[in-house]
Amino acid sequence: MRQYSSHGRLALLALLSAASAVAGYEVTFADSDYSRQVCSGMWGDSNTYINVTFDPRTSYGQVAMAIYEWKDVKYLGAVTSESDDSLPQKTYVCTTDAVTSGLCLYQDIGKFIYSSDDGTPMNQTSFWTASVTLDQVVSSHKQQDKRGGIASIQTHPIARQESETLNPSPAGTLTYTGPIQYQVRKTGYYCVAIVPVTIIPPTTRQVSSDTPSHPTYSGVVLFQNTFDGQLPAADYPKVNFYLSMFFAYALLGCAWAWLCYRHMTELLPIQYYLSGLVAFMIVEMAANWVYYRYLNAHGKNTASIVFLFVVAILDAGRNALSFFMLLVVSLGLSVVRETLGRTMIKCQTLAAAHFVFGVLYAVGIVELSLESTSALVLLLFVIPLAFTLSGFLMWILHSLTGTMNQLAARKQRYKLKMFQRLYYILLGAVVVIAIFFVVSSYSFSDRLAEDYAAKSWRARWWLLDGYLALLFFVAFWSIAYLWRPTENNRRLAMSDEIAQEDEDAEDYDLEALQDRTAAREDDEITLVNNRREPDPLAENHVVFEIGDEDAGSDDESDATKKRRGGERKSVEELEGSTDEREGLMGGRSRNRND
Repeated sequence: MRQYSSHGRLALLALLSAASAVAGYEVTFADSDYSRQVCSGMWGDSNTYINVTFDPRTSYGQVAMAIYEWKDVKYLGAVTSESDDSLPQKTYVCTTDAVTSGLCLYQDIGKFIYSSDDGTPMNQTSFWTASVTLDQVVSSHKQQDKRGGIASIQTHPIARQESETLNPSPAGTLTYTGPIQYQVRKTGYYCVAIVPVTIIPPTTRQVSSDTPSHPTYSGVVLFQNTFDGQLPAADYPKVNFYLSMFFAYALLGCAWAWLCYRHMTELLPIQYYLSGLVAFMIVEMAANWVYYRYLNAHGKNTASIVFLFVVAILDAGRNALSFFMLLVVSLGLSVVRETLGRTMIKCQTLAAAHFVFGVLYAVGIVELSLESTSALVLLLFVIPLAFTLSGFLMWILHSLTGTMNQLAARKQRYKLKMFQRLYYILLGAVVVIAIFFVVSSYSFSDRLAEDYAAKSWRARWWLLDGYLALLFFVAFWSIAYLWRPTENNRRLAMSDEIAQEDEDAEDYDLEALQDRTAAREDDEITLVNNRREPDPLAENHVVFEIGDEDAGSDDESDATKKRRGGERKSVEELEGSTDEREGLMGGRSRNRND
């Protein structure tokens, strides 16, 4: 018995290696599965196909088998009853009872029933069906065990017959001797349906001793796409996507590095943070690309799980660093204020907490089963990350609003414009996220529908990963462009703007400020004068000798003489007021000395 098991494993390995000489996406199946069909999207061309391989150790009996593209699922089975409240009831496999009911022909016993309401013949569809007996698998395996060798397996393509039909269904019963191959020429969502059947000859149906045992089977379905690899067709676009994102980040990262090198002496602290995040993003895109390349080449194994943890950690680090950078920018670091002081420690603490909770969330999503894990355990992974994320968003919004209000009050128009553009970038990102949230919600609302996978397999990767990565790319480089290194970085950060408009010129013009100071001094002098009214001066009292008016020009007008007389009188009054103040101050001084 042990020798049979050892040879069985060798035979299975040989069978699987023959079936996957060209690596493809593989899905296992067995008679104990809840679903009797295996489906996957496929990118079709002249070299794509589906191989169905049964395990020689566990496969015995007879099965009904069908392969079809999902658009032709309406031809699968015959309607036996209809109801307005539920889906129509169908009979899918041709049995003796189905023959008696007139749903199929006797020669089609053991096959899936093909039924067309519009009269479309089977050879004009993608539908293929056969009744497959698996007895040859075990007998051939036992014969090879007796000889001590492994049975050679030959592939039997369905489409090798000279026929107008690409995949003609065989007549009668198909004896399984090797992988069954179905040619795929069009891109679509293809399914392989396998159901065990029990066939009892009509002459022995009433004899209970002739009742056969229930068939058992297991095996592998291989979907060979246009690409060589083990990824499903729905996930393969991620390989090229992350490769393109890596080159995009690397190219723009080189441009950023050149600007930093060119203006090395003008770099600000915020630009050092941005430089670190640029390098981190290049590494993360490379890691994602390598991860999916590894999955495509080797499939899921222990190394791929470790690699997945590394990618999850990098993703959590990307999110934490991005929110941290956005927070310190919103607080005005290097533009409004040179340093954040103790606030920087709070920002770093929040970023570290968000990173830790992000890693725990990523690991929990991978390791925990959503169907069997309690809601309390799931919340322990979700709630901490939700708190730190909410803290970041609220703090960023509050800080950005406060910084903009401060710059508006100080009339720093150029700096205010930078933060307004940052606000518009974030607002645009929120609008795009909201739009895609509505689209994704509408798409995922039908996830329980029977045809959901068939309709969404091409765009699923974009809804789950693609658009978020592209949105982050656009938003990140838009912000980086606003805070790019220039030759006037430090001058911009350490100086205030001088107003250029007339209505605001007095707030910044030096002469205007001096005039304001002189005006305040005059007000103080007037206040002191009003405390004590000076005695009126005599008409003949002269403070300064200005000169004889007759020495002036005889042609001087009376208006000019009146103006000069007024000036002389003003000077005399001013001097009188000065003498009075000096006398008052002198008297107070003598009183203190006494």
